[in-house]
Amino acid sequence: MTNNTIISEMFNRIADILEIQGESGFKVNAYRRASRVIEELGEDIEQRWQAKTLHELPGIGDALVKKIDEFLSTGTMKKYDEMMASSAAPLVDLLSIQNLGPKTVALMHQKLGVTSIDDIIRVMDNGQLATLPGMGDKKLENIRKGIELFQAGQSRITIGKADKIIQHVLAEFQERMPLPDVTPAGSFRRMKATIGDLDLLVAAENGAEVIDVFVNLPDATEVLAAGDTKGSIRVDKGIQVDLRVVKKNEFGAALQYFTGSQAHNVKLRGIARKMGLKINEYGVFEGERAVAGADEAGVYQALGLPWIPPELREDRGEIETAQAGDLPDLIEQDNIRGDLHVHTTYSDGHHSIAEMAESARQRGYQYIAICDHSRSAIYANGLSIHRLQQQGNEIDDLNQRFSDFTVLKGCEVDILPDGELDFPNDILATLDIVVASIHSGFTQNVTQRILKAIENPFVDIIAHPTGRLYTKRDAYNIDLDVVFKKAAETGAALEINSHPMRLDLSDIHTRQAQAHGVAISINTDAHTSDGYDYVKYGIGTARRGWAEAHHVINTFTIDQLRAWQRSRPKGRTQ
Repeated sequence: MTNNTIISEMFNRIADILEIQGESGFKVNAYRRASRVIEELGEDIEQRWQAKTLHELPGIGDALVKKIDEFLSTGTMKKYDEMMASSAAPLVDLLSIQNLGPKTVALMHQKLGVTSIDDIIRVMDNGQLATLPGMGDKKLENIRKGIELFQAGQSRITIGKADKIIQHVLAEFQERMPLPDVTPAGSFRRMKATIGDLDLLVAAENGAEVIDVFVNLPDATEVLAAGDTKGSIRVDKGIQVDLRVVKKNEFGAALQYFTGSQAHNVKLRGIARKMGLKINEYGVFEGERAVAGADEAGVYQALGLPWIPPELREDRGEIETAQAGDLPDLIEQDNIRGDLHVHTTYSDGHHSIAEMAESARQRGYQYIAICDHSRSAIYANGLSIHRLQQQGNEIDDLNQRFSDFTVLKGCEVDILPDGELDFPNDILATLDIVVASIHSGFTQNVTQRILKAIENPFVDIIAHPTGRLYTKRDAYNIDLDVVFKKAAETGAALEINSHPMRLDLSDIHTRQAQAHGVAISINTDAHTSDGYDYVKYGIGTARRGWAEAHHVINTFTIDQLRAWQRSRPKGRTQ
């Protein structure tokens, strides 16, 4: 685990404990903000520490710099140790349960001695929990659902966390044994939103030596297996990583086989049998003779198929579509020309407008839309009308400096419980991009609220439409079919929010949206300049949803984007 991850998690844990203890939101949010900045930092924090530039990081004041310095100097942090020794520390994990806030957790602990999920289940079953203030039947039902969701998610991790683990393991491995053919496989390569075990594949002749290096990596907390061709270790809180060693002439077949999915591979085996062939992790065989195996494209070609992108390999019609020669030309990350949902220090972001713009420009983007939170999002320092206008003036000034880049005036406007938007239309009309989303009242007429927002001619995009947070919060009770139809009717786009905790719309919903003719926007919801990196997860989700570049509005040039807005059936020009 990197220092960035360790310090980020320590600050987040301190924030959790302070919240349970009833500390001020200002103090809690200071630690949370610092945690996110460090988590998304695109360099080793130790380099900042050695260069004495920690204070240049947004949200990292003198007090937090001292804590980071203390940890990197001594390996301990007094404040963290104090918090972990407090009576509230055992309760922190309970905050991961949907529908359980810090006040409820503190009350359960004080009145019923609850310190674990098992305790919650016990006091629910014996009726004690129902005796606490505010514990009606609906609240109890929601807590039980939250526990079920939490328990179901414990065996899997988000693709963002999986990515960090697998890249770190790969770097450690290749530092000790640089090999040209080392690649992730499994559900990670298929870009699934959540991952169980992680799989790596290596082409080498000296299998036992390769495995010995792998199982002795610094990150290995437990060795599960160490043979001549397969090694398994646990890293980072019990995550299992498997490495398989194959011969170079088998690498393509092994990559195809261990990428999966199982259902996709079963279908391929059926095709092979009908052709008088056999396919397995070693190759494609006609009798005893290998007819393919060295490269993955050759494996598919031997079965009369074009190469099928890993993200499609779920047995959702991709094989039949490949046989018909009609596979989609899937969107690539290089197709993205801008990000239409970005936050800054005006609300809860960590970099200025200029910093976010310059970072996007350096990535080759043509534009970004600054979409800070609206006034009702008090927890996120939401903008008043005056501050929104002040921000617009700053954007105007900034655009005077660019000849090859455009900063769009936008806002992430809350959809209120009655379906109204947080700003009136005369204010929305002054913006270039309006992103609307729900941040509260998750059980209150969600479908109707979103439909009403889509009807508003100034709303361009509905952000994170189902509201889910992987392993923490299930999706809203929402009728997406109705939403898709309304979005197609008005021309509003639906977002794939690329944050790995969201990936919302999901891959399946993305494909359904396209079937209705709905436009998609792949945004990062970036709160730091490094947050732009999340776009790869949104792209992966879009590819799993069979999306092509022309389906996604932020593959458009700035002129095409504006033309799209003007062409919308119920857009702002009507």
